[in-house]
Amino acid sequence: MRTSNTSVLATITYTRMALVPAIMALILSGNDSGYAYPLAAALFLLAASTDWLDGYLARRWDNTTTLGSFLDTTADKLLVSGALIALVGVGRASPWAAVIIVGRELLILGLRGAVALTDGFAFAPSIWGKLKANAQFAAITLAILRPHVDLGPLLLDEWAMLAAAAVTVMSAIEYLVRFSAVLGARG
Repeated sequence: MRTSNTSVLATITYTRMALVPAIMALILSGNDSGYAYPLAAALFLLAASTDWLDGYLARRWDNTTTLGSFLDTTADKLLVSGALIALVGVGRASPWAAVIIVGRELLILGLRGAVALTDGFAFAPSIWGKLKANAQFAAITLAILRPHVDLGPLLLDEWAMLAAAAVTVMSAIEYLVRFSAVLGARG
């Protein structure tokens, strides 16, 4: 049964990865009057929901592995980075927000990989990591859909992206403190 469960979890993770090019293509080909943006948002939300499903099933089946955790994290980072790059390409996301978010994702992915390779365990996601993921998913969805809701000098999705970038920085700080503790204990 465990092998079958592992196969299901892997399929969920690989599906999230496989949706990234389709989401990017829809965003990059989209226009405000067509179907591309709503379809891209729907696929993005479907892919984002597989993150929750994958984690829920892995815990329920007590089937968490270092490799599975690393692949799940990598799939999340590919999804967020791919969508943000496409959104910057069509002028729906700030390049600065994208650099902050993608930079944090790459930094933490590298540190997670280093700790997993040297210590053989995966860092459990923190509350800041979960908050960061949800803030990013919400901001990206809003940026894809771009509801024309003015809130002062920015649109709703632009405020959401700023909030996601801020939570991303806080999450990076929290993870860096955790990694420092682990790496410092070894030194």
